[in-house]
Amino acid sequence: MIRVVVAARSSVVRAGLESVVRASSALELAGVWDWPQLQSAEFEADVLLLDPGDAPLDGFRAIIHQKPAVLLLESSEPALVSAALRAGIRGAISRDATAEEIEGAIQAVNAGLVAITPGWLPELLPELRSAAEALTEPLSERELEVLNLIAEGQSNKRIAHSLGISEHTVKTHVASIFVKLGAGSRTEAVSHAIRRGLVML
Repeated sequence: MIRVVVAARSSVVRAGLESVVRASSALELAGVWDWPQLQSAEFEADVLLLDPGDAPLDGFRAIIHQKPAVLLLESSEPALVSAALRAGIRGAISRDATAEEIEGAIQAVNAGLVAITPGWLPELLPELRSAAEALTEPLSERELEVLNLIAEGQSNKRIAHSLGISEHTVKTHVASIFVKLGAGSRTEAVSHAIRRGLVML
């Protein structure tokens, strides 16, 4: 059972997050705090689920280092999310996240992982975005599907079966992928794709 403390500036948001935690059989509500109380609160919990509203990062910098793993709920403001992660916050997800996504992120940060809303990655990892944009000719959607199956270690025959296309067509896609990525082998193609953020293993 993961003990979760909920903290938010908005009473409406606090109530919503509290209901998410209470509805989960894997989570236990360890406390509910409003923003002023949180600054000096002492509690025992595994995860602090935090929605600071429009409070500046400095307002909860001390909390990050003294409290349990912090999962931040934030609007799509990459600069703030990036600053929060650099400050030690374990995860940051959108305020629009579903109850299932919130619970999954809580479990992830409790396990020592970092949880991020996928759509924010290009902004948080600009080097991946710029590398992907550096391709002279981008991969097609079908080529990306083939590339992901190559990364899973599937043979051309299995890829053909998985995608419902001929093995000859798969070979054509593989050849095109090699040219676009500047790769000479399947292993090299996957390696290039991982560095460019095209494949996540």
